Amino acid sequence: MSGAESGALPGTDGLPRCPWGLSPEDYTAYHDTEWGRPVHGDDALYERLCLEAFQSGLSWLTILRRREGFRAAFAGFRIAEVARFTEADEERLLTDTGIIRNRAKIRATVANARAAESFGEGELDALIWSYAPDAASRPAPRALGDVPAITPESTALAKELKRRGFRFVGPTTAYALMQACGLVNDHLADCCARHGA
Repeated sequence: MSGAESGALPGTDGLPRCPWGLSPEDYTAYHDTEWGRPVHGDDALYERLCLEAFQSGLSWLTILRRREGFRAAFAGFRIAEVARFTEADEERLLTDTGIIRNRAKIRATVANARAAESFGEGELDALIWSYAPDAASRPAPRALGDVPAITPESTALAKELKRRGFRFVGPTTAYALMQACGLVNDHLADCCARHGA
């Protein structure tokens, strides 16, 4: 059976998990305690959006293992602070080994803070969550192959964010954000984390 056809598999503790959450430990902890659980708050959602953008073209494990470095580099992902970053800050970040040193993604992170700052308090949260599909209309995925990479909602969310000045937010990145922040529950049907998510 291929990975796309497989359902949840038992971990070392015997609990069934989405296959990607079995190992290494970083993935298991993220899978069990964060992925698919609702995230609210403008700064928290901004952080997840930026991390998903940095992940583009890379392994999520790379991002997870550098998350604290990203938080230190980007002022804890506090929108108001990152929006004040200058070109000198961007140049400094290009030498920071604690993050992914990609000029376009660094600039996008600063530009996205400026775009997010134009919202009133709680408005970014409300905007993102307004694209959450009706959970009752989505059957639980039985295998990884049942999990989409994009949806009409993620396409619409990406389009709206781009319209408001956000960068590095295509439909795939928007859907990864929706999965990570609990707008959708893509834990497999027999995964131990599905009902805790």
